Amino acid sequence: MRDSKKLDKKNFLKISNLPIRFKLIVLLMLISILPSIGLGFLTGWTVDRIIERQVNQNTLQLIGQVNKTLDFYAGNMQNMSYLIAFNPGIKQFLYEKKSQQSQGVKDDYEIRTFLQGLTTLYPEVAGILVVNSNGQYISNDMYTRSMKSLTEESWYQAAVKSEGIFKILGHPFSRNITSHIHYKDDEVVSVVRAILDPETQQVKGVILIDMKLRVISEATKDVRLGKTGYLMVIDDKGENIYSPSEPFLNEIPIEWLHSNESGNFSKQVKGNKLQFIYRKSPFTGWTTVGVFSTKESVLEVREIHFYVISFVFFVCLFGLGASYYISYSISRPIRQLMSFMRKAESGDLSVRYKGERMDEIGLLGRSFNMMLVQINKLITLNELQERQKRDAELRSLQAHIKPHFLYNTLDTIHWLARKKGAVDVAEVVESLSRLFRIGLSKGNDIIPLKEEMEHINSYLKIQKARYQDKLNYTLNIASNVEKINVLKLVLQPIVENAIYHGIKERRGPGHIIVKAEEHERNIVFHVMDDGKGIPPEKLEALRSKLGTLFSQSQQYKGSENFGYGMLNVQARIKLTFGDAYGISIDSELGKGTTVKVVLPAIREK
Repeated sequence: MRDSKKLDKKNFLKISNLPIRFKLIVLLMLISILPSIGLGFLTGWTVDRIIERQVNQNTLQLIGQVNKTLDFYAGNMQNMSYLIAFNPGIKQFLYEKKSQQSQGVKDDYEIRTFLQGLTTLYPEVAGILVVNSNGQYISNDMYTRSMKSLTEESWYQAAVKSEGIFKILGHPFSRNITSHIHYKDDEVVSVVRAILDPETQQVKGVILIDMKLRVISEATKDVRLGKTGYLMVIDDKGENIYSPSEPFLNEIPIEWLHSNESGNFSKQVKGNKLQFIYRKSPFTGWTTVGVFSTKESVLEVREIHFYVISFVFFVCLFGLGASYYISYSISRPIRQLMSFMRKAESGDLSVRYKGERMDEIGLLGRSFNMMLVQINKLITLNELQERQKRDAELRSLQAHIKPHFLYNTLDTIHWLARKKGAVDVAEVVESLSRLFRIGLSKGNDIIPLKEEMEHINSYLKIQKARYQDKLNYTLNIASNVEKINVLKLVLQPIVENAIYHGIKERRGPGHIIVKAEEHERNIVFHVMDDGKGIPPEKLEALRSKLGTLFSQSQQYKGSENFGYGMLNVQARIKLTFGDAYGISIDSELGKGTTVKVVLPAIREK
């Protein structure tokens, strides 16, 4: 058993080691032959199902169009009942008491003229009858056969039970009404609607409309399903609303429809297998049924069988010749590309694939060439970065000497100024020294908020010494934010803009307020001044630049005189924390400017 398993595994490895050219030949031959065998067995079954599905779909579409037409006519009848109920003369007729008399022949004539106009406008209407709760009626073309009250009629009671809802009754039967044209019961379809008092919900009367069956027959008789198939319409009780003159069967039992809205089934009727496809209209409640013989699709199926088998034969014939050519055209460039890869693997990065193929192999070869170019670029770039790194380390060691020399010099000037009694000079020098120390921060980009506020306080002291009474400022820091860490040097460029473009341009003294508070786990700074303000067009341009993070050369172009510092701060914030943070600005000309800075509240060390 173990020897046989080893042998099977060895044979599998031999097959996997075959050249790809032979594998492609075998694969393409199998692809050509297997369809001919499989389609030979499955053609009959598949084509039968396809033809049946297409016939069902087409028939359902035709039935859907017929249902839409029937719904349209029924909708017209419903709208007509609303129009009749809103007529003032009809309202007076419905609401008058039994003891009262109508206003006379003139009122009746106007109502009948109105009803006659509706039948003229809608030719599908055979007649309209309006009956009030006292049994009195008005009609344009219908009248009673006897003196029996119309309120006792079954159609009247059906309308009352529907409680004002439009109802389609179907063909009338045994009713005490006829018309001047003497339509037969199977030539019209009756619809009714009760008119209710909106306050008491009492029935004030019923509107009866007879629709000509001709509109239904015109919508269905021209629809043919195959050579002998047809459509018929039945109501919710299974009674025929419309059927052709020579149907396969006179009536369709309602049990065959299985109480479904739509579907299809087959039945053996008089030795002929019939296919039934039906769909029920939710508006009318009628079911349109398509009936046709299943034998009509046999000839089409046989014709499709012939074409499918012929096609499979030519595919097999063509596949035998094409399989060899395709396999050769695929395997040859692959072998060539493999030889180039072996050379690159050995260290020869100058090798290049040469070919003008536009298929996947050609794309792979050009990608291989681009990969070698990128590898050469990365090697060169890596060497350059290593040299730059060593140069930067050397410059960093040299740069550490300069800040200490600057601090010592500023301390000496501060000590000499105090010795000479120049207190104001000493304070400015001390502020400048603190400004430089916090600005460098031992190379750290994230510093405590307290140091950032000391930095801006030192800057404002220096500017206060310069502008004297022209400049006043207030620092307002919430007590719960002093231990929060922030990105350093975000306030100084904004305050500088407030001084040079706001306070400096203002007449008289100005005031700058710097606020810091925590809001929704963010630290929010507000820098407010009551200076000159920013013109609207210049403010819009600055907002546009703040909203987009460009490259450094593009970002500062056109911003030499205004907004340079804020654009720099905006770039640092977004590159450090992302687009959710940054600067927003509001300004009103002549009243001042407010700059809002949102940073994440960093509590970790």
